[in-house]
Amino acid sequence: MRQVTRFCTTPDNVRIAYAVVGKGPPLVKAANYLSHLEFDWQSPVWRHWLETMSTDSTLIRYDERGCGLSDWNVPDFSFDAWVRDLESVVNAAGLEQFPLLGISQGGAVAIEYAIRHPERITQLILYGGYARGWAKRGSIETIEKRQALMTLIRHGWGHDDPAIRQYFTSTFIPDGTLEQTRWFNDLQRVSCSPENAVRFQEEFGQVDVSMNLSKVKAPALIIHSRGDLSVPLEEGRVLAAGIPNSRLVTLESRNHLLLEADPAWHTFVSEVRNFLGKRELVPTVNDKTKKKTGLGISGWIRGPQT
Repeated sequence: MRQVTRFCTTPDNVRIAYAVVGKGPPLVKAANYLSHLEFDWQSPVWRHWLETMSTDSTLIRYDERGCGLSDWNVPDFSFDAWVRDLESVVNAAGLEQFPLLGISQGGAVAIEYAIRHPERITQLILYGGYARGWAKRGSIETIEKRQALMTLIRHGWGHDDPAIRQYFTSTFIPDGTLEQTRWFNDLQRVSCSPENAVRFQEEFGQVDVSMNLSKVKAPALIIHSRGDLSVPLEEGRVLAAGIPNSRLVTLESRNHLLLEADPAWHTFVSEVRNFLGKRELVPTVNDKTKKKTGLGISGWIRGPQT
């Protein structure tokens, strides 16, 4: 599967890298923390996401400002700037209407975009998302821990010793294998600088779209892992209670980023495809033995509509 990488420029002259892969109707993924358009394809953490989402859709995704292949040295790191980045990518790709996927903090960006451009969003998918950042929903103890963590990030993010980065890996993929853990530790250093990592964390804390959830017009599918160690399930409940035409699906997992071997991954894929009106993907014999064959998405066939 061949990915095409392009660049567009935002109103404040920030260069944003975006990628297009797959064939079929468009599916846009709002950027989330820690991505690299090229590096992600090599990863045992993101590859199955990209392969599955582009099976019979044209997947459009991008690196947010300060991250991956997009410009790192940018003055504006605000939530509003993240929304403008998404607007710029959608316009550059020439899209009129499309379903929008938001993961983690990308969920808040997707929600705000859907509110500003209701005529463009056909469906909204939110996984592991939240309306309120850590400083808006957390206890005093949680806020103090985050502030202390940002000091450690500033001084230890870029070191060969992954101790600081391991904290995020342990909360994002607590059930990850040694290979997946090592890869995610590397992604953090490859995807952004220590200074930008701190700026991201600061802005994440200030995110708050909770008062505008009722303005979302598109039907929404909200999926959240019960044991998510990064964003608590309560945040998924907040989204489902606030967005009018929404449905909450809870998964039995601790992972903030679903891993391919996680049983919850297949539930996630089934729910998303049904929501988008696509045929279900059915694992073949090769997929069941993929550890021996090395097959990924090529080991799937399309099943009947459910």
